[in-house]
Amino acid sequence: MICCDWNSMIITATELKQNLGKYLDMAETEEILISKSGRISAKLCSPFADRVELARSLIGILPPSVTVEEARSARLERK
Repeated sequence: MICCDWNSMIITATELKQNLGKYLDMAETEEILISKSGRISAKLCSPFADRVELARSLIGILPPSVTVEEARSARLERK
């Protein structure tokens, strides 16, 4: 296992196979990059990661009473 940055790590395909449950749990909070033959071949991450990043980027911009979904709907209605 190699740490890539604060929010992702690189593991081999063999390591993933041997510890799938562990990495599925870890993927809820961080990206897991999977290497095969020394090259990154896949990424394991939460299907909700984009929403979390969007929410983090809006902290301080949206009033506390507005949800991310409401902000997204309002933005899409303006287009």
